[in-house]
Amino acid sequence: MYAILDIETTGGKFNEEGTTEVAIYRFDGHKVVDQFISLVNPEKEIQPFVVNLTGINNNMLKSAPKFYEVAKRIVEITEDCVIVAHNAEFDYRVLRNEFNRLGFDFQRKTLCTVELAQHLIPDQPSYSLGKLVRTLGIPMSDRHRASGDAMATVKLFKLLLAKDIEKNIIQQSIQSGITTVLPSKLLDIVEDIPSETGILYIHDKAGSIIYIEHSRNLKRKVNQHFTGQKEISKRIQKLVASVTYALTGNELIAQLKAYEEINTNRPSLNKNVKPIFRTALYKQSTVDGYIHLSIDKPDKRKQEISTFTSYAQARAVLIKLSEKFELCASVNRLIPRGKYCVEENIVYCKGTCEQKETPDTYNQRVEALIQYQQFDHQTMAFIDRGREVDERSVILIENGKYAGYGFYNLNFQLNNLSVLKTIITPAKDSIEARHLIKAYSRKKKGLKVIEL
Repeated sequence: MYAILDIETTGGKFNEEGTTEVAIYRFDGHKVVDQFISLVNPEKEIQPFVVNLTGINNNMLKSAPKFYEVAKRIVEITEDCVIVAHNAEFDYRVLRNEFNRLGFDFQRKTLCTVELAQHLIPDQPSYSLGKLVRTLGIPMSDRHRASGDAMATVKLFKLLLAKDIEKNIIQQSIQSGITTVLPSKLLDIVEDIPSETGILYIHDKAGSIIYIEHSRNLKRKVNQHFTGQKEISKRIQKLVASVTYALTGNELIAQLKAYEEINTNRPSLNKNVKPIFRTALYKQSTVDGYIHLSIDKPDKRKQEISTFTSYAQARAVLIKLSEKFELCASVNRLIPRGKYCVEENIVYCKGTCEQKETPDTYNQRVEALIQYQQFDHQTMAFIDRGREVDERSVILIENGKYAGYGFYNLNFQLNNLSVLKTIITPAKDSIEARHLIKAYSRKKKGLKVIEL
């Protein structure tokens, strides 16, 4: 759990600042579950430059509560939380000083979104909150007021959580929160998991991730593991101390994110992961001058046209593609050798198997099929549903290679590649990632594609 906050002060000498406004959003890693926003009477004058910056003046604060009157609420809303702020050192120092004046030792763990952004989104021209969120397309209102700055920090932190492929942020927060494993731990864990699409992270008592899995229904998947009799489920039941999750909004990003994070983090219970595809379509040497498309086992030494989860799926797709591009079933070994398409009542063949058209004419259609099935050297974005109603997801293909994924608000314009690349989580291109994207695009009707 996180307490994402922003504090406005009077300005003045170091460690003598007074608090004029505080905004705290209690954030569970997915949504805001509680909030506290209040002006505060600092019982001292506000520096003129601060008045010009924030718009908060002395008259506004005369009837505001003093800090001791809001202190209890601040303790309650930050209980068992990691404090998150943009320049956390400043906000945490101001809070501790206010509590010290009351004789209370206020201590919380902290995370700074400036430091996280510098690590996860390098090479930005500025890491000030206003300029950074503008670059990332994050909407912001009430700049230099506690509620506006704190809400912008919530949205920035949500983006940083998505970019944290190594899951350092959630593992650190889990380590600070786990004490003992309760006897009713499994029931308690299931209750907090939503029935949405995303990724599960199973943690042990040390907070380390021991298992990662994607699912279209996270709650159902957790239930299956906690009640299942398979070997993997039994090991999870024995070792689990906590479960965290990441919502993705759609299955494709869940698959891509899980595949990369499993390979990055190498969880101990993910060692026997099944291959995600078993067959591939290849362009073979010509038969009498005609290009032959063949279905075979994956071979990373050769450039695949497309990949499939089974031979049956590959054959079914090749039959459909042969019909779409009017290719010969005999040349592609979809009917027994020696048979002509006309004998099998295959009407879309132009007589290639009977040498009725030239190899050049036929091969042009084969190359069109190959280009249709590959990203080639294209730069494009696949757009799908996001995690919330006003959000969309984006998967970037750059120069024919998978570049990463991300989420954006509907008011964000996807017309600039350099800006788009700031919001995505960079990912390593691989035959597996390309397989997942192609397989999803074949299955998902109406998936929006933008050429960049």
